[in-house]
Amino acid sequence: MTRPADQGLARPAEQGPAEQQPAEQQPAEQRPAEQLRADARQNRARLISAATAAFAEKGADAPLEDIARRAGVGIGTLYRHFPSRLDLQAAVFRTQVRTVCDQGDTLLQTDIPEQAFAAWIRTLAGYLVTKRGLSRALIDAVGVESELVTSCWMTMRETTERLLENAQRAGVIRSDVTAMDVMRLVHGVAVSSERDPDRTDLLLSVTLDGLAAKRG
Repeated sequence: MTRPADQGLARPAEQGPAEQQPAEQQPAEQRPAEQLRADARQNRARLISAATAAFAEKGADAPLEDIARRAGVGIGTLYRHFPSRLDLQAAVFRTQVRTVCDQGDTLLQTDIPEQAFAAWIRTLAGYLVTKRGLSRALIDAVGVESELVTSCWMTMRETTERLLENAQRAGVIRSDVTAMDVMRLVHGVAVSSERDPDRTDLLLSVTLDGLAAKRG
């Protein structure tokens, strides 16, 4: 399965001493979030939210101490939930993919097919543009064939597939296009407009025009 080469993860080797968890803080095992106490779940959610903002502002190497401060917790609490920067980056990556795909499913349920598909294309492009730095860091750390990257990419592809098939059944998008085709096109727009973001909307409009079914 072909995937864009920059959907990815982190560089543990670049972590400084302040980012290495003391041995006594290493958890025996990391429990799923739903098995944590309510206060621990809240701390974990705050840390993911703070890290999402910090990575967007300062890149995937944003200081962990700053993230802990934003979340209103101590650095020890951060390490109990996320023993390494990579663990935190991966949690942010998974959470953001789930969030953007939930938006796609909402569009599928509430908008007419043509509008839902166009809105998904723009939502997906916006996500790919803002998360490219984190994606590159993760891929460098765990590889493009890792479970993390593969599962997240599949989730986005399946969401694209649902919206595409919905639009194709309505006769508004050409029938010979696949979800992978759509993902490649959107990824290409995200990459090519990285240094000229003002062109993104135009390029997406051209892409949607090209995907539209021929009428009459």
